[in-house]
Amino acid sequence: MTEQSILSFITQALNEDLGRGDLYALFAPTKSVRAYVLAKDDGIFSGEVYLKALVAHFGLKLIESLKDSQPFSKGTHIAYIEGDYLAILQVERVLLNILAHSSGIATLTHSYTNLIKDIPIKLLDTRKTRPLLRELEKYSVCNGGGANHRFGLDSMLMLKDTHLAHIEDLQALISNARKRLPFMCPIEVECENIDKVKEAISAGADVIMCDNMNIAQIQEVVAYRNTYAPHIMLEASGNINLTNIREYALSGVDAISVGSLIHQAQWLDLSLKIEN
Repeated sequence: MTEQSILSFITQALNEDLGRGDLYALFAPTKSVRAYVLAKDDGIFSGEVYLKALVAHFGLKLIESLKDSQPFSKGTHIAYIEGDYLAILQVERVLLNILAHSSGIATLTHSYTNLIKDIPIKLLDTRKTRPLLRELEKYSVCNGGGANHRFGLDSMLMLKDTHLAHIEDLQALISNARKRLPFMCPIEVECENIDKVKEAISAGADVIMCDNMNIAQIQEVVAYRNTYAPHIMLEASGNINLTNIREYALSGVDAISVGSLIHQAQWLDLSLKIEN
């Protein structure tokens, strides 16, 4: 995430909302006001960098606000903004949309991480993000206590079932990939059973994804890894939710990836109020 990418994103969002111009600008009084963002739900705050960028873009003053990852309760004033009345009205919807969406993801992620906080394991997101919102959504996961998996196809070489079905010699492919990939680029292979795991480890994979395996299968994989390839990282993925994540976390894997951190998160209820 860079200052330029944040500015580009908020500019597109504002252009979408403002269109050819706010019609109320033809009649709005010229005055300075103070406003605040009100939380109508409990949650974990996320979106601080976007809040600051939007306020600066409109020449407004951010008097105070919560910090990313900070918990809040219903009734909390998340942020205070001061400045031109019309500018505050024009930034309102984009600002609330970003904060509600980002904080919703952070809040759900925190619900997951809170269940496994005593276990040395990484909770990862996935690439199941809304088009053009990946940076915002993955940032939100981090604010909830999670961590990011690959950002895109250029982050690491990951061989899934749709790749493996057309790879005749996995070991040869991985050997060739080592010669062409950046020095620190990991190779992950998706496996659905212990036999596939053994093949991937033998072929030279760095990370094994235990895809849609049950706990007993994963425990078998962990035992094999610990005995024959302790350097290999193990990731569990598929059908993992709030009711079973702790059991998976205790299985011995190094990471758990959960797409629903993002695509099942609900927006928090936030509103903007003008004081004067």
